[in-house]
Amino acid sequence: MINKSSEEMAIQFKDVSLNNPHKEHTYILHNVSASVPKGKVVTIVGPSGSGKSTLLSLCNLLITPDAGEVLVYSTEVRKWNVQKLRRQVGLAFQTAAMLPGTILYNLTLSSCLHKTDQGNPEEMMDYVGLPRELLDREAEDLSGGQKQRLSLARMLVTNPSIMLLDEITSALDLSAAKEIEKLIMKIHQDSGNTILWVTHDLAQAQRVGDYTWLIADGQLVESAETDQFFHQPEHEETQLFLKGEWQGRTS
Repeated sequence: MINKSSEEMAIQFKDVSLNNPHKEHTYILHNVSASVPKGKVVTIVGPSGSGKSTLLSLCNLLITPDAGEVLVYSTEVRKWNVQKLRRQVGLAFQTAAMLPGTILYNLTLSSCLHKTDQGNPEEMMDYVGLPRELLDREAEDLSGGQKQRLSLARMLVTNPSIMLLDEITSALDLSAAKEIEKLIMKIHQDSGNTILWVTHDLAQAQRVGDYTWLIADGQLVESAETDQFFHQPEHEETQLFLKGEWQGRTS
């Protein structure tokens, strides 16, 4: 577990477990404890179905744990006002869901719901690399990469200090994925925000992460600085995963 006593923690997971509702006596997550230092990028890797996306959903009350605690800025998420929490903690998914209507409507709805300043839509379009003249077009007409840019813009309108990214580039072609990755890192550099980023792309995790976690079979297998994670992993399971030889835990 990352333990940086001199750093403020943006997110903390303390012995977090979540039961599998479809199979008795099994877990989606089991006794996960880890911390995300403020202003850092933590990348999460692991096999499909291991609980990575679930971990993100716990951070802004899409779901709640069956045991343990999730803290955002030292306050347990269930003690937060949901609206205030979701202004602070933005979440973007693999598929950027567009609401029926124009790009302008999609861009400004979040600020209307959260009662925050809408800012300047044209300037936000510039910032995320979308032409201003698209504002009056239907959001569904955008390409996959453009939808992800709009999804990020929609998140940024509420000025979140934490961004949760769930496989945000995995549905894009290589060129679009690299452009979205570049945009996210620009946002991070400009704002100093905290990012918890689930990715299946190990090269991406290595490029962008300050720290990297391996989640497998619902458990935190390894948590380390990214360079150490990829070059000197502590656990055999991590070594097997990085070699593509992971077969799952036997106990």
